[in-house]
Amino acid sequence: MGVGTILKLALRALGRNRVRSVLTMLGVIIGVAAVIAMVSLGAGAQQQVANDIASMGANILYVSPGSSKSMGMNRGAGSVQTLTAEDADAIRSECPAVRWVSPMVGATALVVFGNQNWSTRADGANERFTDIRNWPLESGAFFTEIDVRTAARVAVLGHTVADNLFQGVDPEGQTIRLRNLPFRVLGVLTRKGQNQWGRDQDDTIIVPYTTVQKKLSASPLWVNQIMVSAVSSRAGYTAEQEISELLRQRHKILPGREDDFFVRNLSDMAEAAEETQKTMGLLLGSIAGVSLIVGGIGIMNIMLVSVAERTREIGIRMAVGARSRHVRLQFLSEALVLSTSGGLIGIGVGVLVSWLMAGGLGWPVLISSPSILISVLFSAAVGVFFGYYPASKAAALDPIVALRYE
Repeated sequence: MGVGTILKLALRALGRNRVRSVLTMLGVIIGVAAVIAMVSLGAGAQQQVANDIASMGANILYVSPGSSKSMGMNRGAGSVQTLTAEDADAIRSECPAVRWVSPMVGATALVVFGNQNWSTRADGANERFTDIRNWPLESGAFFTEIDVRTAARVAVLGHTVADNLFQGVDPEGQTIRLRNLPFRVLGVLTRKGQNQWGRDQDDTIIVPYTTVQKKLSASPLWVNQIMVSAVSSRAGYTAEQEISELLRQRHKILPGREDDFFVRNLSDMAEAAEETQKTMGLLLGSIAGVSLIVGGIGIMNIMLVSVAERTREIGIRMAVGARSRHVRLQFLSEALVLSTSGGLIGIGVGVLVSWLMAGGLGWPVLISSPSILISVLFSAAVGVFFGYYPASKAAALDPIVALRYE
């Protein structure tokens, strides 16, 4: 008996009771759809987290001032000024695991161009800002080291600021006013969108940090933060240790005393998010696996019912020369058709659910070929595993007893 004949007989047998066959496949359909959807959404969530981390910069670390205490209360990071531009220079020159460094000084400012105005934040940085933040320009150029040294009144705009101030006008070369001081616009940054905390990264103006210190800030000696880029993603922890040791030495912090600064490594955030996604993926995958097992049990039950209903048919086949292996193969093929058909339909449902849910959540959709292949193979394995016992029971029937079955 050829494979084509076996499949034709299996489809004919299943077609006799289409409703029951569809309901039997339903467990497999749900299980496979759940596997596809959960794996796709998990991968999409991981990609979204990776994109959020990447949007903040290349192998980035943030060094923040320490905290002060008042009446036993810790006021938190940045409540006391402890960092200077000289600290940033020392980190750049004395920490081998560090590639780029930029002091950061911020000030809120009302920006005016013609009859348009916009309240935003002026972020002071040095000429390495775009390299550290991995943030290229859409047009124009960034300021230079000479602009930083001379505290030049030049600015690079985020897209939100440019859109609100320059409606239909090319910003490059225009003059804007920050706190009534004229600044020449050098260029516009590409769009970044919101970060993982919901802040619009494009709502900013980047100027030399020395300009902010001398002309826009009330604290010309201190910096709000030092932004650091490690030489590689693996060097982040080495850079963190080198920075901590250097700043403790520069700030003359005695052994056993607390640091007067904080070093935040974004690799920690990425790893924590990745571990969380892996845990959720395993949990959701386990739930989907249980659905497949339940579907397999449904297949076994229906096949046992089918064997009982077709006992006389089995006896007739054996009486005209069918062997036990032929009967076993026949019922196995029916179970395999049920599970594989359910698996293929489940793939379509899973892909559709993935697209709908990802669209609602705003995540990328990452449907991997391995997950689809594994789902098909697993659904087929479920059919073989749970169909073997009913098939063996059918093959073990005594032809004479089977022929007498009413």
